[in-house]
Amino acid sequence: MYTIGEFAAFGRISPRMLRHYDAIGLLTPAHTDDQTGRRQYAARQLPDLYRIATLRDLGIGLPAIGRVLASDDPERSLRAVLRERRAELVASLDADAARLQRLDRQLSETGREPTDAVEYAASEAVTVYATEAVAVGGGSEAVGQVIGDLIPRLDDALEAAGRPLIEPGIFWYVPREESDDIDVHISYTAEPVPVPGNGYEVVRLPAAPMMARLRHRGDMTSIHESWGALMTRIVADGYSMIGPCREVYLEAPGHVPGDGWVTELQVPIELAPAS
Repeated sequence: MYTIGEFAAFGRISPRMLRHYDAIGLLTPAHTDDQTGRRQYAARQLPDLYRIATLRDLGIGLPAIGRVLASDDPERSLRAVLRERRAELVASLDADAARLQRLDRQLSETGREPTDAVEYAASEAVTVYATEAVAVGGGSEAVGQVIGDLIPRLDDALEAAGRPLIEPGIFWYVPREESDDIDVHISYTAEPVPVPGNGYEVVRLPAAPMMARLRHRGDMTSIHESWGALMTRIVADGYSMIGPCREVYLEAPGHVPGDGWVTELQVPIELAPAS
């Protein structure tokens, strides 16, 4: 039998961590003295200790490790957990690679004027078939997830109602007051005589006396930079926003953003009051 200190040293972890493993039922001592609470571990527990240490070093969480140790088929369970972790790492690498590309692009474009100029013009009202959901906490990932859920929902609803999917699609975003949440609205352009139906709303997007516009070309990985360029120009030209931002998908074949996409970013504006 080994003391908690000796056993911890074998696994190159702290006694405090062993106490935590005991508390959550992951690795219970072979014997605990009822009077002193002193823990002792058996040699037969060393493989479990090493397995825990190895899997933790791979970034695998304690609940998943617990499933492996408690499984009737530990080898099969271990393979499943390792595959899950591998998939997480691949996704993380892909996300980091995309961020690195955006960072390099930002470095190369810093100080340059946008390829497409910001335009100011009136915008006519438009009627759309729309649906919406809340992106909890805001942020690009939350908004992207909501959009990914809403698109097939709206497609199915319009198809079931016998309505055509008329481009361009128009998305708009409304921040909630005193919250980080954002109301995400997605839509397709409606026919001249719109027809109500289940699963979507007929919405009239109002005209704007002045709309700032900038065309973003390519997928969505760099759209924040385009939005930043548009907002910077709006402020520099003495305007302020007076309504929700819109994204109008002028050229968007399929539902997977690609290099050939052209998205017009729109913001209703007015001249800012003199300071």
